[in-house]
Amino acid sequence: MQKKANIKELIVISGKGGTGKTSLLGAFASLANNKVLCDADVDAADLYLILEPNTQERYDFHEGHTAIIIPDLCTECGLCRELCRFHAISPGFIVDPIDCEGCGVCVYFCPEDAINFPVKTCGELFISETRCGPMVHARLGIAEDNSGKLVTLTRKHAKELAHKRHLNLILTDGPPGLACPVIASIAGATGVLIVTEPTLSGHHDMDRVVELANHFQIPAFVCINKYDLNVEMTEAIEAYAQDKGVPLMGRIPFDPLFTKAMVEKQTIIEYDRGSRAAQAVKEIWERLEKSSL
Repeated sequence: MQKKANIKELIVISGKGGTGKTSLLGAFASLANNKVLCDADVDAADLYLILEPNTQERYDFHEGHTAIIIPDLCTECGLCRELCRFHAISPGFIVDPIDCEGCGVCVYFCPEDAINFPVKTCGELFISETRCGPMVHARLGIAEDNSGKLVTLTRKHAKELAHKRHLNLILTDGPPGLACPVIASIAGATGVLIVTEPTLSGHHDMDRVVELANHFQIPAFVCINKYDLNVEMTEAIEAYAQDKGVPLMGRIPFDPLFTKAMVEKQTIIEYDRGSRAAQAVKEIWERLEKSSL
């Protein structure tokens, strides 16, 4: 039996949305070789806006349940309404699918077995081709939960695709923040690159993400986007990173070309490889390649 290749996975994350992690991940996609791209920000996936994927495979994501009362069997005894802690059942004995949490208590106690409990379709998962290589991405349905499970499923498909095509790197755009989807996105990763901004809130958010990476014993790296908007805060963040033993991969200057590139559905590398921002990103990628990643 052929031994599977050792696949490395870099997750690009941030303590909040809007720091530029997707633009940075897209730029890495233009620079890296032999990789699979993965968008694990399933609540608000937007890497596809830059890379324009051509979908090859599509799968429904099923998770959780919603109760449905069968009118012909229901005697309107009221027990389900009495037991429902989420007040999801109307006086007319109709279940509101938004209020229903899928706990199943009404199904369990209904004396007439008058409530169906089907599995919900919560989202979609896609395997696509892009100009920068294969990509796995997903989209969670509006107001649906279980995004952590969809993140895990997306990363699983990305690893399977990497094994299938004998590619040794996965570049993953992770969700922002610290909640369940972020934990699901970094568990078992080779390393995480934390993108932050030179603001007080950016410093605080980075601090929390560093602690999260340390908790899971995942090597963390830091880069500062728009560093020149507040050089004093940039230096404070760099001092913090040094104190915590988190390698600093580099600084990226503020550059409207990032926005112009996105409008044109291009990465900053494709749009203007010679710009200061593109050169800074290229240097960050080169440092990551030389690191323990």
